[in-house]
Amino acid sequence: MKKSRFMNPASSNPNSNGAAAAGAGNAATGTASASPASPAGTSPTGASPTFSPLYQQIKALITQSLQSGEWKPGELIPSEVELAGRYKVSQGTVRKAIDELSAENLVVRRQGKGTFVASHNEARAHFRFLKLVPDEGLPHQPDHQYLEVKRIRAPAEVARLLDLKSGDAVVYIKRLMAFGGAPTILEELWLPGQLFKGLTAERLAEYKGPMYGLFESEFGTRMIRATEKIRAVAADEAGADLLKVAPGTPLLCVDRVSFTYGDKAVELRRGLYLTAQHHYQNELS
Repeated sequence: MKKSRFMNPASSNPNSNGAAAAGAGNAATGTASASPASPAGTSPTGASPTFSPLYQQIKALITQSLQSGEWKPGELIPSEVELAGRYKVSQGTVRKAIDELSAENLVVRRQGKGTFVASHNEARAHFRFLKLVPDEGLPHQPDHQYLEVKRIRAPAEVARLLDLKSGDAVVYIKRLMAFGGAPTILEELWLPGQLFKGLTAERLAEYKGPMYGLFESEFGTRMIRATEKIRAVAADEAGADLLKVAPGTPLLCVDRVSFTYGDKAVELRRGLYLTAQHHYQNELS
């Protein structure tokens, strides 16, 4: 079993013009040109053109409005009839687009009320990204203790995963999470400093909702999806001391990269999970 090793925040280890002119000239005269060497229906390079179904195009337009903040988290979006009129398509096309957005947790349908922009502050969303659940009883929110919150220069691997330049500013957070007073999760997070200006230990401690709710409401950054790598490790002395277990105790190590609109990486997170009374639960569909 691998030895757990929390990342040192200061280290690098966490885990042709002529053709364009011709095109412009054609545009100016209202004509279009095609390469005579290109077969019909293909691009000059021989690649087949791609076409997106109409509902996918409408889905993309609605997503653009969500990303731009036209409709804020928790707000009601226009009805299917109104959106159909706005985009000049059928109501069925809009419905299919919203079906996909709902399946991706970007919007929430409420019977008799309409469709709302999804929010991390909703109760139903609190456990979407927290997959550790008790072996007995219902899932509940842990207590948080922030051990470190500071701005540092991004180590090389952190910069790579967050699509930053090595040395760019990031916010580093280390926290301990407990269920019923028992330390259970030890986490490190790295966030792009440019996006999270003003994020401090005091602000994190005073915010009573989920962390992603704070990111959404105060920093305009909504987590849309995440990728995770999970492996078993053995607790090192530092981690064991904080989790109040013996060194070498088996832990679950979860490395996560979270993405916002446009598939932009905005968070790197590493968690060490004690699973003596909990298990990691995921639903696949």
